[in-house]
Amino acid sequence: MTPFTTKQLEDALTAKLTLNFGKSTDEASDQEMMKACALVLRDVMAIRGVEAVKEMRRYRKKQVHYMSLEFLIGRSLMKNAYNLGVLSELKEALEHLGFKASDIFEAEPDAGLGNGGLGRLAACYLDSMTTLDIPATGYSICYELGIFKQKIVEGQQVELPDNWMELGGSAWLLPKPDEAQEVLFGGNVRQFWNDGRLHIVQEDASKVLAVPCDMVVAGYGTKNVNTLRLWDAKPVKSVDMDLFARGEYLKASEEEAMAETITKILYPEDNHYEGKSLRLKQQYFFVSATVQSIVTRHLATYGTLRNFHEKNVIQINDTHPALVVPELMRILVDEAGMEWDDAWEITRQSVAYTNHTVLAEALERWPQNLMATLLPRVWQIVLEISRRWQEKVEEFYHHDYNKTAKMAIVWDGEVRMANLCIAGGSTVNGVSALHSDILRRDVFKEAYGMEPEKFQNVTNGIDHRRWLSEINPRLDAFIQELTGGPEYLLHPSALKKLDAYADDASALERLDKIKRQNKEEFCAHVNRKRNMTLDPSAIFDVQVKRLHEYKRQLLNVLHIIALYQSLQDNPNCIEQSQIFLFGAKAAPGYAVAKRIIRLINSLSDQIEHDPICKDKLKVVFLENYRVSLAERLMPASEVSQQISTAGKEASGTGNMKFMMNGALTVGTLDGANVEMHELLGDENMFLFGLRAEEVEQMKREGYISQRLYHSDPKLQRCLDALRHGFRDGVSYEDLYQRLLFGAGGSMADEYFLLADFAAYCDAEKRMAKTYVNRKAWNRMSLHNIARSGLFAADRSIAEYADNIWHVPHKSLE
Repeated sequence: MTPFTTKQLEDALTAKLTLNFGKSTDEASDQEMMKACALVLRDVMAIRGVEAVKEMRRYRKKQVHYMSLEFLIGRSLMKNAYNLGVLSELKEALEHLGFKASDIFEAEPDAGLGNGGLGRLAACYLDSMTTLDIPATGYSICYELGIFKQKIVEGQQVELPDNWMELGGSAWLLPKPDEAQEVLFGGNVRQFWNDGRLHIVQEDASKVLAVPCDMVVAGYGTKNVNTLRLWDAKPVKSVDMDLFARGEYLKASEEEAMAETITKILYPEDNHYEGKSLRLKQQYFFVSATVQSIVTRHLATYGTLRNFHEKNVIQINDTHPALVVPELMRILVDEAGMEWDDAWEITRQSVAYTNHTVLAEALERWPQNLMATLLPRVWQIVLEISRRWQEKVEEFYHHDYNKTAKMAIVWDGEVRMANLCIAGGSTVNGVSALHSDILRRDVFKEAYGMEPEKFQNVTNGIDHRRWLSEINPRLDAFIQELTGGPEYLLHPSALKKLDAYADDASALERLDKIKRQNKEEFCAHVNRKRNMTLDPSAIFDVQVKRLHEYKRQLLNVLHIIALYQSLQDNPNCIEQSQIFLFGAKAAPGYAVAKRIIRLINSLSDQIEHDPICKDKLKVVFLENYRVSLAERLMPASEVSQQISTAGKEASGTGNMKFMMNGALTVGTLDGANVEMHELLGDENMFLFGLRAEEVEQMKREGYISQRLYHSDPKLQRCLDALRHGFRDGVSYEDLYQRLLFGAGGSMADEYFLLADFAAYCDAEKRMAKTYVNRKAWNRMSLHNIARSGLFAADRSIAEYADNIWHVPHKSLE
């Protein structure tokens, strides 16, 4: 399977530097060498890609098309070298050529194609699809500036452009301008009869060119490769020469500027009309280009669209690609001339929908006037889908107004994208057992009652080869030695063999040593990057994830405040030093989330300047949290904070990464924590807090957070500290008010932080006490690693393949 020896790699890299950069190895910079490495590996994968496409067409295999507005792939150089089986050879070649391999890997920017778990999941799944020999293509947008680069200035988040492509990320991309697609916006719809059938055309529309930039993805232990197709927006005409000749230079380039705005950044702020319009443009641009591309390739192979659903399945990752339903209908009806019912059956059997949220505000809804103006033909099709779906609902539920109102696609001036996905798809799946249960009995209760066969569960999974073997080589070597080799890399259930060593003192001591070495490496990294000293003997207590109120970073902060206040009262109350590490980005328009980031930094500053806390308590906010930083942090982490309000987190994937690397969970029974608990039991994690049904019961009975404030002196003192602020002089009266009185029409303490506060503090106390018993802690850590195989993405993809996509795959047994 090895495509290169060390010597062959040296020669290939030297040639790339000469031909592509006009440099010798003595002259080349780390950045240029990184690009040369990418180009060499890209060539290998491109050749394999041509062969994979030939095989797929030869055997007419069914294809999976995975659509996600985010693909958070991080860095690709080490991952591709690992999957191709040349990582050690590449490191040796770089060293022989006079470069430090670690510096070359560090020179690669993270690809700015996502924000959080949704995009990271998509990246893991594409890797597993490739490894399991499933013909698949991922689709997303080629964001020029990604989400944003986070800078902390005076404790506050500042968003900066993330020029990931200019810094070297573009080396992986293969532009395919000959496969560009035209996407239409606005204009008018004209209907006319000709040749005995109705023709529908969109006239006077603005046209944008969608140019594919392909990124080839290598699988592990296979010659199979797949493609991540990223769409870049270009004008049909870059400059209006008439306007330019008249001296109207800015106006002459207006079409180019407007087109390129579509792919400028991920998730433009949408609290104004222009932002909403740009977001809808992004989604339709992405969907239309993708569906046209799939249809074009299908017709080239089969010459008809009548069998489209037999040879293609389109998996839409959340509601962002929901317009795939009316867009596929548009092509089948308007361009292929099919009857509505035939087109609808093909569409319905071709599309599958993964839901990722139970939060009402995250279930996308678009103003119908905006859709009608921006996408006039799609709007007509959505209206017809909505009319037919509503008739079906009313017939099934005997014209029950409340059920119709909840299930309607177009209602009260809005287009409800989740309902469009349910109506137009063959399956709807949640991403953890608890989440899928909530979808069935609450969020989509009525749709489940009408079409129960559509609803399934596929619990999320992670790429364990990347998130364990690649990033934690010491632990990988330990696992392979104890389990008898590399079996777990393709058969993750083999990790169970580790359970047999739970009482092996030598194995537990080695595990402890591995964790300590990983912590020391992370401390050295933080010292290099931030000139900050961390104590590797302290507990590394970590919460890293997107900043949202339901994820309850604020609950973590309240506990730290309480711990700090305890130190003021008794400087000897903390026996084991503890470092709390946070990493999170807040959406630019999410004011409360940004205030919580500032609070974390205010508290960090207060503790850092208080001599009582020295060698006992520290708070660190890790700036610009991203995949490459997570890859350094996960192997060093000891405590995984998974403390979302029960019933709010769909699944989570960070919890799985921590578990695989031996961190112990402090968490609620939410998302995939429930399945983790089933595997681990109470004895191998630190559970606390209300359960999902208890949260709902408290809501129904009328939860009043002020009662807890007045009855718990510890909590009261903690909350009062928010009002008074810390040494930087910033008051957090707004957060105090939000917890006790509510804000903007929302209930007080909407996410039940105060209700879970005492239980959370107790769980943290139990965790710290257990940590001191190193044998017990390491045994728990070993059990976590041993039972984490269930959360491998390979298992998730095998379930999708068997139960939703109906495609063959490599066996996991």
